[in-house]
Amino acid sequence: MLARSHRLTAGEDFRHALRRGRRCGSPTLVVHLAAPAGGADPCPPRVGFAVSRAVGIAVVRNRVKRRLRHLMRERLTALPAGSLVVVRALPAAATASYADLAADLDACLARATAEGAR
Repeated sequence: MLARSHRLTAGEDFRHALRRGRRCGSPTLVVHLAAPAGGADPCPPRVGFAVSRAVGIAVVRNRVKRRLRHLMRERLTALPAGSLVVVRALPAAATASYADLAADLDACLARATAEGAR
């Protein structure tokens, strides 16, 4: 479970990350990362998840969300302070192993943070 301070819950923040953030895709997921504008933000990074019905039935969607939450909790320290992250699961995430999800998430986060550093 993510700490309350690391959860992205407001619809406005989701829209901001989706529209203005850097987007990186992989076969199982898409990551949108919106870095803070100018300077260091004292807020911790916040993460939200989008898992649609296209991924599968409720049991499958919840399993995918639990896996992604656990994976993101381990990677929060690598994100810039004040950043907004939305992880959108694709239908292939339903059948992907935990290791495949971890590899795809690592690759997407690395590309998004490297592009944001430019």
